[in-house]
Amino acid sequence: MKRTVIGVVGVALLAGLFSFTWLGGDHSFEISRNLDIFTTLYRELNTHYVDEISSEEIIGDGINAMLKSLDPYAAYISEDDIEDYRTATTGEYGGIGAIVGQRNKANTVIMPYIGYPAHTAGLKIGDEILEIDHQNLKEKSSSEISELLKGQPGSEIVLTVKRFGKEKPFDVTLTRSKITIDNVMYYGMYNESIGFIKLTDFTTNAGSEVKNALDSLKSVGATKIILDLRDNPGGLLDEAVKVANVFVEQGKEVVSTKGKMASSNKTYTTPYATSDSEIPLVVLTSRATASAAEIVSGVVQDYDRGVLVGTRTFGKGLVQATRPLPYNSQLKITTAKYYIPSGRCIQAIDYSHKNEDGSVGKIPDSLKVAFKTSKGRTVYDGGGIEPDIAVASQKFSNLLYNMVSQNLIFDYATAYAFKHKSISSPRQFELTDAEYAEFVKWVDGKEFNLSSQMDDAIKILVEMAKKEKYYEGMESAIDKLRAKVSTLKENYLETFKDDITYMLEEEIVSRYYFHSGIMEASLDHDPTVAEAARILSDSQAYSEILNQ
Repeated sequence: MKRTVIGVVGVALLAGLFSFTWLGGDHSFEISRNLDIFTTLYRELNTHYVDEISSEEIIGDGINAMLKSLDPYAAYISEDDIEDYRTATTGEYGGIGAIVGQRNKANTVIMPYIGYPAHTAGLKIGDEILEIDHQNLKEKSSSEISELLKGQPGSEIVLTVKRFGKEKPFDVTLTRSKITIDNVMYYGMYNESIGFIKLTDFTTNAGSEVKNALDSLKSVGATKIILDLRDNPGGLLDEAVKVANVFVEQGKEVVSTKGKMASSNKTYTTPYATSDSEIPLVVLTSRATASAAEIVSGVVQDYDRGVLVGTRTFGKGLVQATRPLPYNSQLKITTAKYYIPSGRCIQAIDYSHKNEDGSVGKIPDSLKVAFKTSKGRTVYDGGGIEPDIAVASQKFSNLLYNMVSQNLIFDYATAYAFKHKSISSPRQFELTDAEYAEFVKWVDGKEFNLSSQMDDAIKILVEMAKKEKYYEGMESAIDKLRAKVSTLKENYLETFKDDITYMLEEEIVSRYYFHSGIMEASLDHDPTVAEAARILSDSQAYSEILNQ
């Protein structure tokens, strides 16, 4: 078996060696020499190493290390991982249609997708899945559970479920179906004239989903639009072109790509008649707006088609393509950089120039180049897309994050939904003072770690004081500081009542209205959305931003 593996690897590497002979010159020799060294090294390692070696694992590690040295986006996609990759790019898979994750060390339904098997079978957020087809999940990893839940559409699956408020677990039989995850998570009217569209991905049909959302909103009175691209990681380049086409007229350049191979040099223009090239538009951005989402943001800014509000985007100006490999595997590799209509590339990190320790740095401001939008506004390359109006992201107390991470908000929402069969609409629902008092009482009976950043700072202060031999003189002051922090923590439920109430309301709404309900409930509490609405409601301010 060992000799067979060596032979297979050797033949594959020799085939690769001869395929490079067309390059000629020193480069061809370097490739041939290094492949020869690698083949010989692996043969010697496999023959003489003291223990048995997993060829698949060690070669996989070598491939992954090689790709990692280039940039974070290059990847080897094995035959076992190919379905997950297709799901990520198409938004489609065979399964039950639910997000399942860990809560309190239990495999828990986090979010069913409306209209798919998990939802229609009555699974609820907070349900614990104990068994799948009578296989106990206690020792299963998240990836193993995901694979058990997936399967051919039409096949049956039996889940053993433990539900809050029920004494005994029970079985639920579902029939898997083809799951298509929507790119537009939510759209609706923010007020009488402003429509809101939340685009979360750029998988297949993103363009048509945005177009349909826009048409629907206009049919009920929308005369202005907010397009929310915050935390959108991007996706398919073709879909970025189609989404831009919804707001930009036909024949306009959206993006050009430039790479080492001539086949990578392309210019993409809007292919269809636009849905609406005049409707006032604000695009929301965040630090996690990346790739295809940055293309759309950049197109809107470069053509002065709308106003960008939020924070600077991620800065991913690299294009990836997949190349077929033997045995149904693929290579995802960076093939080009993309350039938006003004001519700028917004790539923030220069992976081609690494420091001595292998780290990479962002392109310094001194090397950034100025470009002009259609109306002559100055914009810059090399660091993501800078919004026209900056609005900082919402920040919450570390104590509140502790409550979320320890599932207090999640668990209380589950208990609340058990007692209340229905609630008002997402934007109308409000937790009463009496209900908040019930939450405070409920929390008092729970054991959890209420560590704060102040606790961490005090711990570091004590360590430094002891190291520098100052602790004895500072001990009394540190004890008083600890006591003060402790008193503040005792009152944290009152101090942070507004923030906690907001998070509770969102989580409770999710039990009745799912993903779209969370988005709708957040609209009236979101400062970035409020700023976008303010700009759209003031036509003079909107015009001044685009003509300054």
